Amino acid sequence: MKLSVRLQCYNHALFLEQALKGIIDQKTNFPFEVVIGDDFSTDNSLEVIEKIIKENTNTNISFNLLKREKGDSYSIEREKNGRLQNFVDIINHCQGKYIALLDGDDYWTDPLKLQKQVDFLEANEDFHICFHRANLLKNESPLELHPIPGISNIGEYLFKDILENYNFILTASVVFRKPANFIIPKWFMELPFGDLGLYQLVSNNKKIKCLDDIMSVYRMHSNGLWTGLSKIKIENNFLNFYQIILPHLTLEEKEIVKIKKKTVLFNIAKLKFPKMPGLQKVYYFYLSKKTNLNSV
Repeated sequence: MKLSVRLQCYNHALFLEQALKGIIDQKTNFPFEVVIGDDFSTDNSLEVIEKIIKENTNTNISFNLLKREKGDSYSIEREKNGRLQNFVDIINHCQGKYIALLDGDDYWTDPLKLQKQVDFLEANEDFHICFHRANLLKNESPLELHPIPGISNIGEYLFKDILENYNFILTASVVFRKPANFIIPKWFMELPFGDLGLYQLVSNNKKIKCLDDIMSVYRMHSNGLWTGLSKIKIENNFLNFYQIILPHLTLEEKEIVKIKKKTVLFNIAKLKFPKMPGLQKVYYFYLSKKTNLNSV
């Protein structure tokens, strides 16, 4: 199998038709599979998925809607590991040489997206991830372009560039080369978010390519994963991410994370004790010791 599309869904009934249409509209010179994991949605997401699969006319596509029921092995692991179980379970079912990522509330806008990215990866074996520029859609307001830092004039990056700046790779823009005998490690399940951890695993210190084409839309809405999180919760999520991933990084990446952790700890201290600089300083030093800030 040349390529698998990993479609992750939870309560995305309002958006799934657009997400699936973007997949079905893809024009490729190879067959590909779409592996769909619905994480026990409480809306009618499953019905929407099943209806669109039934109506599909793209003969290049085979659908694999993962069967799940309360009390089965998946639900037991889901209860134990949290929402990343869905992320990992779908990836584990993907048989493709390449895997494209899509969440059920985002969508693709270019019917040649998959072909362009696979063509690039086929021709450039020293690249393990290919992404592209994308638009943001905030509560149905006009589209705006997701910013990418101006650190490369040829669209080539390494994982350290993401650590050093911010996660400028939107999930729906990614196609990656699946490593041989790929197994997602147990520590991955402890991460507060999976995309950055996945990029670290699959980039394997190889190059990451950004295509200049705008080929997908990231939808920001009231039910999104990050919506409603407090600022201190977001900072704590990044702190947890850095703590968990640190042992698996190169020395250069560890030094970058050390600097990023300092910023996060300062932010947490300021949010914890606003307008109290003395307590901020004390709390920062407490967190520094607690998180072994100076060890790499």
